[in-house]
Amino acid sequence: MATILCIETATTNCSVAISVDGKLVTLQEDNNNQYSHAEKLHRFIQQALEKANLSLLNLDAIAVSKGPGSYTGLRIGVSAAKGLCFALDTPLISVSTLEALSYQVEKKDGFIVPMLDARRMEVYSAVYNSDFKEIRKIEAQILDNTSFSEYLEQGKVYFIGDGVAKFKEICFHPNAVFIDNQLPSAKQMVALAEAKYKKSDIEDVAYFEPYYLKDFVTG
Repeated sequence: MATILCIETATTNCSVAISVDGKLVTLQEDNNNQYSHAEKLHRFIQQALEKANLSLLNLDAIAVSKGPGSYTGLRIGVSAAKGLCFALDTPLISVSTLEALSYQVEKKDGFIVPMLDARRMEVYSAVYNSDFKEIRKIEAQILDNTSFSEYLEQGKVYFIGDGVAKFKEICFHPNAVFIDNQLPSAKQMVALAEAKYKKSDIEDVAYFEPYYLKDFVTG
């Protein structure tokens, strides 16, 4: 029976979950549209542990959302996870941010496109089928009115994430379904982290880095 702490900080949503044997026990999160993870994350971890009547010593693994996403958010989440893993001698599990986000779409048809805002008309996106199998790898892409047309012509496409707002302004295909106001959450990391734990699919704590996808650009 594995007890796993899940940390999601890839966007403005600071989210912490604790699972036991693949089941969500407690969730602590807040999205105030500002990156206040540095102030909130460790407090959320402590609050989640208290709600679950657990301590850090009860953890069998720590899972972190690896990106892509906000540089600042990812750095904070990964740094916290690695610090705890070093201190506790606990395995580190990484979970794809976009894969976890796709699990918020509970549909049995079509395609799922999680997309996170990158800059201007650019998003980080991937394409999954209704069984959550990745059928197009993660990319940083500039959106235009022909984006994802090959999937839209085949059936419903469910777009989710904070990149949706910019795409819905230029995409008017009848098969496009836009799911607004949804961000990655530690809640959807639970099943993915448990599956990796069972396979001993863990990271090298010393060398693990977030999946930024692009070089950092200021301004």
